[in-house]
Amino acid sequence: MRDIIGLVLGGGKGSRLFPLTAQRSKPAVPLAAKYRLIDIPIANCINSGVDRIYLLTQFNSVSLHRHIRQTYNFDGFHGGFVEILAAQQTIEGADWYQGTADAVRKNLRYIQQPGIKHVMILSGDQLYRMDYRDMLKTHLNAKADVTIGALPVDRDAAKGFGIMQLDDNYQVKGFVEKPKTDKEIDAVRTDPAWIDSQGIDSKGRDCLASMGIYLFNRDLLVELLEKTTHEDFGKEVFPMAIDTKQVNVHLFDGYWEDIGTIKSFYDTNLELANPNPPFEFYRPDSPIYTRPRFLPASKVSGTYIDRTLIADGCVIEEGTRIENSVIGLRCRIGKNVTIKNSIIMGADYFESEADTDKHVSKGTPIIGIGDGCVIDRSIIDKNCRLGEGAIVVPDGRMDADLDNPKLYIRDGILVAPKDTTIPPGWKIS
Repeated sequence: MRDIIGLVLGGGKGSRLFPLTAQRSKPAVPLAAKYRLIDIPIANCINSGVDRIYLLTQFNSVSLHRHIRQTYNFDGFHGGFVEILAAQQTIEGADWYQGTADAVRKNLRYIQQPGIKHVMILSGDQLYRMDYRDMLKTHLNAKADVTIGALPVDRDAAKGFGIMQLDDNYQVKGFVEKPKTDKEIDAVRTDPAWIDSQGIDSKGRDCLASMGIYLFNRDLLVELLEKTTHEDFGKEVFPMAIDTKQVNVHLFDGYWEDIGTIKSFYDTNLELANPNPPFEFYRPDSPIYTRPRFLPASKVSGTYIDRTLIADGCVIEEGTRIENSVIGLRCRIGKNVTIKNSIIMGADYFESEADTDKHVSKGTPIIGIGDGCVIDRSIIDKNCRLGEGAIVVPDGRMDADLDNPKLYIRDGILVAPKDTTIPPGWKIS
């Protein structure tokens, strides 16, 4: 795998994940109490032997850069790296990245270094575990120019994906974005018997969804980008490649989730708190890496906790009940608090005793969850201050912006943005 590099696309503004992306880029959003979304593709690369990784970023990338710098450090004899390629002015151009393909085009100099034969292009906001060596083997055996990761899905699920159409030689010859009718789906269906013949149980599934994972021959990728001004891989580069080059699929049938909306982020995190989660972080053969932190063990007393992930450095006081939730780093949760079906992201730092005394003297809640709070179906971002007795519940509403304080309801989930202060006794009026 020494002749392959990984390009992780840092994403755009992340508007569908707003307000979690108000102060951070999408790949920097916390996941499963102690990780960040970007840790997933980087861990997959490292576990697959892809140890030269570039991360292309543009929006709100300070915290992402800090995380990468503090987490991924290879020894000097290894030769591996994780380097950040932020949008910048160069001799070739002074514009921001205009799309996924344009972002790669503006960084072709790094792809064209000696010894590189293949380029793996990955998304920074997906949760899955894949050995990219298997995909490279598929690519080489088929003598393909491009190979796309493909997930078998049924017809109902196909309506939410880009579906690939294969020809009689099972090469990609077409691509339909989110087909809605049976006629559209029939035009792009794949014979389940062929999926079975590839060693994957089709279970009747007859559609192949693009996972947004691409493996290119390096020289072809450079050619496609240098000879065009196309800005997007999915909408422009791939249709051109399909017409003129050999594009194959690599079948994958493990857990895969695109975490692009508030609802998918919320649902995925709570699924990870189940006794038998669909994705397991505790795999010794392929661990998920993240920043090592020097935090004390969490301290819990007189508390009922069920189906919950709890990160390091937390203090949870007596009388509190936590169910089906995710509790992030450095959470301070007071007495007699009820938390259900919620994500509490925690804090970036411990508040000093002097700062705590100052806030108390001013009547400002300290960082954390105050005594007697009730939280249900909510996401509380980092460094939030909830006063005693606050009731943070969406109250059945599906979509709303709430003032005093500024909160949001998205898909029936109440979201408190980073650094929000909720006064004592607050509830939706």
